Parts: sequence; structure tokens; C-alpha cells
Amino acid sequence: MELVVNSALHLLPSRSRPSLLSSSSTEMPSSKNLMPASSPKLASSRHSFPRVSSSPSQNSRPFVVSANAVAVQHAEKDRFPADVRVTETKEPRSSVRLSVEVPPAVCQECYRKVLDEFAKRSKVPGFRPGKKIPENILVNYIGRQNIQQAAIEAILKKTLPQAMSSVEGRALKDSVRIATKFSEMYDTFSLQDVLRYDVVVDVAPEIKWLSENKYKNMKIIVEIDDIINAQIASEIELRRRHKALGSLRIVTDRGLQIGDLVVLDIFATTLKRDESKGEKIPSAERKDFHLDTEESDNLLPGFLGSIIGIQQGETRSFPLQFPESWGQENVRGVHAQFTVECKELFYRDLPELDDSLAEKLLPGCNTLSQVREKILQRCREMEQTALEQATDNAILDQLSKIVEVDIPQSLFEEQGRQLYGAKLLQLQAGRKLNEHQVASLSSEKAVNEYLEYERESITHMIKQMLAVGEIFKGENLQYPTEELVKEVENSVAEFKRHNQEYDEERIREQVQDVLEGAKVLEWLRENADIQYVNRICSCSVGASYSQIRKLHHLRLMKKLFPSSMSFL
Repeated sequence: MELVVNSALHLLPSRSRPSLLSSSSTEMPSSKNLMPASSPKLASSRHSFPRVSSSPSQNSRPFVVSANAVAVQHAEKDRFPADVRVTETKEPRSSVRLSVEVPPAVCQECYRKVLDEFAKRSKVPGFRPGKKIPENILVNYIGRQNIQQAAIEAILKKTLPQAMSSVEGRALKDSVRIATKFSEMYDTFSLQDVLRYDVVVDVAPEIKWLSENKYKNMKIIVEIDDIINAQIASEIELRRRHKALGSLRIVTDRGLQIGDLVVLDIFATTLKRDESKGEKIPSAERKDFHLDTEESDNLLPGFLGSIIGIQQGETRSFPLQFPESWGQENVRGVHAQFTVECKELFYRDLPELDDSLAEKLLPGCNTLSQVREKILQRCREMEQTALEQATDNAILDQLSKIVEVDIPQSLFEEQGRQLYGAKLLQLQAGRKLNEHQVASLSSEKAVNEYLEYERESITHMIKQMLAVGEIFKGENLQYPTEELVKEVENSVAEFKRHNQEYDEERIREQVQDVLEGAKVLEWLRENADIQYVNRICSCSVGASYSQIRKLHHLRLMKKLFPSSMSFL
């Protein structure tokens, strides 16, 4: 049977553990494990879902559940006391409180067994091994407190499995916790009275579909950025490469024009109703800000027009208003007074764009036409991938909107820690963190801050994955076993290549999730009503539309031309 929680002994505070039962206890797998069992390759795969399923077959269940709370044999279960009373009460976040009442007969039985075990192991002066030791002498030798603590632990170990039988098949792995303090059980313990304690366990949450047809006949609206268009993307890339071959020249005889590069110091203050200056706006201030006037869509509307014609050494001051749709909430709608100093001004001296530049623009090409064709071809290859990714994102987003789930805290923490661990793993793989930084970011404080900050996105992702699991099961979808074996082998190889520890079983489980997710998305693409529309140009939280557009392009180009985009 599968282990869900530790034996009773290991559920208790370390200060109250006598050594009597420790030899028979089983170490509990830590649910606080920060580093995920997914390789850098798996973590960055197109459909990387959190782990919420681990059925050994493809008829997967939504969670790792266990029949009992502790590791016991079936034969032992038959000897559990039938007169132990368990009352089940539902609690928030898909958890259940089990109130357990252990009768005096069971307490006395466990107490006698504890005494017998102590008698076998103890060497009491004046008594030969095997000779019966009077109870009062044994208690005085061992200590009444130690014996009582060990008896309570023995009672918990004996009765926990029966208490958990009411949630058999529903309890989430590693989610069981004894809610009653050990000190309370110790203070109220009596061989002539009932021993009471509470156990709280998370159970598999019920998924409630908000749509009458559940996930069938879904209507999906996919918003497409212009940058997904291969023709536009290829033109942007060719222009970028051409500009990289030019030289920068200092402008000495005129002001700023479109096409120039300029270095600015930017200062900003709020503007009061009487047009007097107010407080500084730190988020809008920049020192030595490098601005390419051909890539200025991410600027505050009106900013570029206000500095056209500015010359080196000149300072300008002008008012602007932040749009209500601006990424930073604290400045939306704010009237501001900007002061800008032009420190340096350059223009590009570009070579003529003809066949002579072909090899420099794209190694292996002899003509400009070949350059255009190859860049366009690669962009077309990525166009389909980008379109599929946008479609999958829209489907997953819609799934999370049509399901309602009371997510257990243990599941939230497990998935959040896996996501956080995956981020650290990727940073380590990219050698962006040293050991000291990893240790600092792995602290409990850092992890908890991440969980709170990303609560909404983690919840969103769990809802998506639960919905995907329901669909995979409901539609009896399958994937080739050979594909699972191959992906697991590839992931293990990635771990070994990065000298990372790994758990092959967890890798297998996460690969299952990826494959299941891919199958569900494939099924939904074929059975949903999908419409594609152009994205409305508006600012997004944290970035303007043009910033997002530029970021999409840079990521796209980095995938297509990694050797020439190493500076990104």
C-alpha cells in the first residue's frame, strides 16, 4: 500500500519522541521538496504542466491518493479495533477533519504493549534478562512521562489507518496532519477515559463545470499579434540585420530625426492642477537612456514628438499624460512634466542593401533574394508554431474559466514549489546563479513570497491541469507507450548532463502529464469552435503592446537564428 504520511511517531514534535518506537517508523517523503523532478528540457517544453496525476496506467486519476494514512499491511488492517469512533466533517479548500475517539480498552492494550517492549529492551538493575519486571519499578526506571508519550504514539500508530479508512481513495498524498497538539493529548491521557484527537487531510477536489456542455463545443477566440505574420516578422528581421552592419556617426549640424539614436537623461514630476510641479516619478526617470527612434512604439504617447529636433546638450521640458491603459497602475492617468537632456546624438551610416551584403546578412547566402527567402522560410516555420501556441494558450485559458475547483492547500503548495524549483533549475542550467544565490532563493521565506505573489497564476494553472485530466479520462484518450519511454530517457539524460539529482518516477509522472496535456489540446483543437482575430493594440500590465510585440519578435528570432542573437 502506498505511504501517505509518516508513522505516528514522526508526525509528532521531535522533543517528545522517545526512542522506543523509532526503529519501526518509516521516513516520510518530504512534500516540501523544492527542486522539481523535471529536466531543463522537460521544464521548457511546449506543454509543461504541474504534476497532479500519477496513475501507473493511462487511465489516470486526478491525484496521487492513498488507501490509508500510514504504511500497513492488509493483514494488520483486519486487527484494527472496530469500536474506534471516527466523525468526518468537511472543511474549506477540499479538506476533511476526522475526529477520532479511542476507547479505554484500546488505550490500555497499547499501554501494555509499550510496557512489554520497554521491559524487553531495558536493563533494570537487579533483574536478569527475560525476568518479569514489576510495573511500578519499570515505570520509575523509564520515567512515567516517557512511557505515556510512547503509549500515545502507539495508539496513534494503531488507530490512524482506521481513521483514514473513511477517506480511502480520496486522500491526497502527503497531506495528512494531526491537528490536535501532542501536549493536549498528553495532558488528557487516562487509561480509564477516551483519547480524542483530530486529523485533517486534503482530499481530491470535485471539479464543477460551469458550462452545461462541460468542455464540449467550446468557443475559443484566439487573439493574434501582427508579429506572428511571417512576412512582417521577416521584414523586421532583415531590417535589424541591415542596421547591425552600419556604423554610428555623431550628429553635429542638426537636431534629432527619425532613424537617429539618442542618449537621454529623463526626469519626471507630477503636474498639479495649477500646473506647478509636484512629486518625482521615479519609474519614469532614466539616466543615459539609449533610444532608437525607429523602435519607439513602447514610449509614452507624445514623448518622441516632443523631442524631435532636440540637439546635443539641449534640455527640453514638456507636459504629457500617462494613458489609463498604461502598464504601471500607479501612474495611469497622471499628468506629468518631463525634463529631457540630450547627451549624445548619432545617425546610422548604412551600407547599400544589395547582393554584396548577402553573406554578412545571413552566412551561406550569395544574393539578397536568398537572404529574404531563407529568413521568410524560417519565419513561416515558426509562424505555425506560434499560431499553435497561441491557440493552446487560448484553450487553456478558456478551460480555467469554465471550471470551479476548491483547490487543497497541499496541492497548491506542491505545484507552486515545483514551478519555483523549475525556475531555479533553469537559472542554474544557464549558469545565471551561483551557489550562494541558489541557497538564498531556496529559503522558506523566498519560496513563500513566491507562492503568495504568484497565487493567482498558480491557481489558474492548477485549474487548467485538473480540467485537462478530466478530459483525458472522459474521452478515453491514449498516447503511445514508446513515446513515454523515449521522453523519460531524454529527460534523464538532461539531468545527467547538468549533474542534477533526479527521481525517475517523478520524471515519468511529469512526462505523463505533458503527453496527456498534448493529447487533450489536440482533441480540443479538433472539436472546438476556434476563431482567430487580430489583437487590439493596447497596453498590458507591465508592458505596452509594442513592448510585447518586440519581445515576441526577439524570442522568435532567437529561436530561428541562435548564433547571431547571442547578445539577447
